Amino acid sequence: MNTSDVLRQRLHNQKLSASEIENPADVVRWLGAVQAQDYGAAKWALALRMRNATHRQIEEAFNEGRIIRTHLLRPTWHFVVPEDIRWLLELTAPQVNRRSGSGYRMFELDAAVFKRSNKVLTNALRGGKHLTRAALKAVLNKSDVAADDGVRLAHIMLRAELDGVVCSGPRIGKQFTYALLEERVPPAKPLSRDEALAKLTQRYFTSHGPATLQDFIWWSGLTTADAKRGVDMADLVAEKTYWRTRSTPISNRIENPCHLLPAFDEYFVAYKNREGGLGPTIIINGRVVGTWKRDSVTINLNLSRDLNKSEQRAIEKAAERYIEFSHKEAQKRF
Repeated sequence: MNTSDVLRQRLHNQKLSASEIENPADVVRWLGAVQAQDYGAAKWALALRMRNATHRQIEEAFNEGRIIRTHLLRPTWHFVVPEDIRWLLELTAPQVNRRSGSGYRMFELDAAVFKRSNKVLTNALRGGKHLTRAALKAVLNKSDVAADDGVRLAHIMLRAELDGVVCSGPRIGKQFTYALLEERVPPAKPLSRDEALAKLTQRYFTSHGPATLQDFIWWSGLTTADAKRGVDMADLVAEKTYWRTRSTPISNRIENPCHLLPAFDEYFVAYKNREGGLGPTIIINGRVVGTWKRDSVTINLNLSRDLNKSEQRAIEKAAERYIEFSHKEAQKRF
């Protein structure tokens, strides 16, 4: 399997070369989890993998709780679907907590403090309330849980997410809110640890493969031992250093050759070894040809090589797709 084969198959499996998906929750479900600390970029990442996405459609899916935003896999926000959140937290939260341990210790956050803060947050949100971080900071301070330091507060909220106490609520204007996970997310059948490992492994290599074991370890946040166990249990086939799911069809065509990928897109962030950076990137046939940036009225394209006429048309089409999604007039600048 050469580099071109890998890139072509990844484009296909990530639903970038062509997609039959109609709604944003199905994109998240297919990918397993989507890195989402940059909310606007994450919405565009979902749109790229849908047939006819609209900004409103994705915003409604988030506000209605069909997509949840919380911390799991790695110490950052991800989109996840409700039926997956509990087993993913149980599987990956312990490792995220270990990685966050130095931050907890720096702000003198221990088990006793987290027990208190989780109780305060639960009482404040109970009954279907949706509160902003600023409102919850005031509640915590009033209850003698020091939260004026923004980083300390971030660690308190991180732990509440990892403990399955809170998750995202609907937005109020442009502000994010928190909700109680037990009220926001319907109950789901629990999975054993082996079932969860096998499921996450199968999901990753189906949607992101071909990929290496090290790629999976990076993306999942799992230990090497757990990742290897997952690979052993999943239905995978090896091609040199790459693994892919046995049932995934091999793709030989790319319908949409060019994409303006957002920051932290799964096409790059899901792999330990990556060609591109984590900022907004232009790809043609899976390869990086430049970067892009959007200001108030202009899409600025910074190309790393000359393009032929076909490639120029492909970039124009990709830029027009972004403009249509964002519902704002913009100019392309090459």
